[in-house]
Amino acid sequence: MWVGHVISGTSLDWIIPREHFNSGKLRVWVQAKNQLGSAKSLEVVFNTADIIKLPPPKVTSSHQEELEISWNSTCDEQQLSAGPCDVRFQREADQDWLQDGDIIHGSYTINSPQACTIYEIQVRCSCDIGLKSDWSASHRIRSPETAPVGELDVWQDCGISQESSDCVLAWKKLPISAACGVILGYEARLSYNNGTLVLVNVSVAEPKDSLVCGEMQCHFTTSLKGVSTVSISAYNAQGATVPSYLAMPIPGKEKTEQAIHLTMNEENLTVSWGLSTQLSDNLKEYVVQYKQAGGPPGQGFDWVKVKKNQTTGLFKGRYTKYTPYKVSLFTLSHSREVHHLSSVIGYSLEGSPSSVPSFQVFSIAATQVTLFWKSVPLSKQNGVILYYQIVADSRVDGQNVYNVSAPPNTFKLLHLSPGQEYEVRIRAVTAAGAGVNATAKFKTKHLEDFGHVIFRVVSGILSLVVICVATLYCACRGEKKACLPCFYYKVPDARNSQIFRNKNQINDPWASTCIPIYEPHPKISLLEVVEVQRWAFKSSLEKSSNNDRLTRPLVGDECSQMDCKEDQKEEAAAEECPRTDHRYGREEYSKMVDSDEERDREEENREDCWSSSEENQSTSGYEKHFMPTACEVLKV
Repeated sequence: MWVGHVISGTSLDWIIPREHFNSGKLRVWVQAKNQLGSAKSLEVVFNTADIIKLPPPKVTSSHQEELEISWNSTCDEQQLSAGPCDVRFQREADQDWLQDGDIIHGSYTINSPQACTIYEIQVRCSCDIGLKSDWSASHRIRSPETAPVGELDVWQDCGISQESSDCVLAWKKLPISAACGVILGYEARLSYNNGTLVLVNVSVAEPKDSLVCGEMQCHFTTSLKGVSTVSISAYNAQGATVPSYLAMPIPGKEKTEQAIHLTMNEENLTVSWGLSTQLSDNLKEYVVQYKQAGGPPGQGFDWVKVKKNQTTGLFKGRYTKYTPYKVSLFTLSHSREVHHLSSVIGYSLEGSPSSVPSFQVFSIAATQVTLFWKSVPLSKQNGVILYYQIVADSRVDGQNVYNVSAPPNTFKLLHLSPGQEYEVRIRAVTAAGAGVNATAKFKTKHLEDFGHVIFRVVSGILSLVVICVATLYCACRGEKKACLPCFYYKVPDARNSQIFRNKNQINDPWASTCIPIYEPHPKISLLEVVEVQRWAFKSSLEKSSNNDRLTRPLVGDECSQMDCKEDQKEEAAAEECPRTDHRYGREEYSKMVDSDEERDREEENREDCWSSSEENQSTSGYEKHFMPTACEVLKV
């Protein structure tokens, strides 16, 4: 109770409402009662004007060399004398506070601070009267700077592919406890496959578009194409970290498929895999990473390294729904070599996919067709595609539904009706449901009479065989003859005329040993008609045939010594050349043998005409075949 008011109850504390007392001194005591009597406490006298609570002090400065802080009290603002203060501090990674009290000089120094450590310090004060203030805001102060410790956690960001041309070097920032000061920059050494060594030194203050740093990660903007190994270290004013090494995966080296299981929502990602039964002694740890599809380097990307005897990786973050994330599992050896084990696509929340970009019908037959489609792009799948659903609809066969696995993107529709129109629809299906349909229409062909088809094929084959046999027979029907096409029209060569030979022999005594020079249009100016007796015709024929046997050239001989030209007749006389001119593909006409029927008919006609031994001697096969006989001339 206090003077003027009595409050009864069983509570151990009470609140005196403001309206029940005036500013000034109060006398308060407590009295306890029961059936046996009562007892009264001592009285307490206090002034309500002294019940004040000032704002917390403000920390004005700090000194890293001695880890000392200073603050200003707010008692001066209330025109009161400063009272004692309390200080508490903790290391950044700790949960418990260390407290020191009754500090009256406005500063405090932490004794024996831990190196490379950040401390959080809070202060509260009171004036000579009143209550103590609340704790001030935490003031962070770093212990004296030293060279950074440890090494960088380095990795590569290759997007959703694993090609080195798409990769950039990425690493996680050092924690403050390892940085031991302000990180000024990074130094990297890039070793290329051709033996070239490139040194890259980038300042954090002036990155020059070659370095991009976020809250937790940094990465270079240059590609790792052609790089075999890389090492990188961070440095401050006191020194640098130990270089961290990483070897690039060997191009073309196939990955080892290993099952990966994902549990994913919009805030957490859990990756698990089976422990391999063939663990190498060189295996150091597993690396699990995720990458948002379509994201730029360094964004939507993170990795975690776990020990080789563990099979789970955990991530915390914000994962966008309907967005694909590629999760990959790697092994990292003690020699820093990287081997890709497996990859899988995951979604924090799945939706219905878009339609396929292309759907076509090929190889249309009477009872079957082949369907082909392009996969839904990854950015528009909105989930893991379980299968493609194909619906074939027609008036005759009705509706048929087929569920086809995602790869390959082709399907053959069988058991169709000939000559019918069909409508085919296809759509992708995810765990959230089916997507939009893509439609194609076609009409099957009519059944053909296979008897007609077989007849046409057999007829064509037989015709081809007959043509081939006829061609071979015509081309090679003579012994030791050049296989020239037999369809060429045979034009007689006027040089084979006996008249032409006699004329040349008269003009040139050497002409009998050589073939006359080829003339495109030879002039035949000698035509002699001699009346002979009938009885001399047969004897002349015998002479002529004997002469032909003596002067007929051998088939196949070639004039290989020289060309006999008009202006080289004297030199040509020294060499004896056959009368067969193979340069132009011609032979003597006298070698051409007519049929027996035609030959007999000519001999009968000759017996009825005038003849003489002189005519038979100067008449060759050419004149006999093409020139008119004396009998024919007289009739005209």
